[in-house]
Amino acid sequence: MAMSTKLSVAVHILSLLEIEASSTPTSTDISKSVNTNPVVIRRIMSQLKQAGLLESQPGKKANRLAKDAREISLYDIYMAVDGDQDVFNIHKNTHPNCLVGSQIQRVLDSKFEIARIEMENSLKTMLLSDVIWDIKSARK
Repeated sequence: MAMSTKLSVAVHILSLLEIEASSTPTSTDISKSVNTNPVVIRRIMSQLKQAGLLESQPGKKANRLAKDAREISLYDIYMAVDGDQDVFNIHKNTHPNCLVGSQIQRVLDSKFEIARIEMENSLKTMLLSDVIWDIKSARK
């Protein structure tokens, strides 16, 4: 059971658009870098546009960041593409007459909520510009 990859793909998209801004990559170009279908890229780009992180000009295929990369946190991106999803899912239909089965959902709910809050607070401190800097630094 894996978590969604939408956050990493969204960061990939935004990073590529910023790094390759002069060549204005299309969703097809981006899909080759991500190694996925362009439809997946367009869906995520649509979510990023709705969140005000990405913009395009009518009649042009060029997409670009709507804000400076130093103003976009990974939390902003997370909320744009995964914010309505539960990070941690708890299995359902446990046996109500079992000590563990009757309590596990309630207990894990509170533990997972703490973990979610800590994860989100951590993502707030991480900027897209940091990711881009790390990518560019790796080329050297």
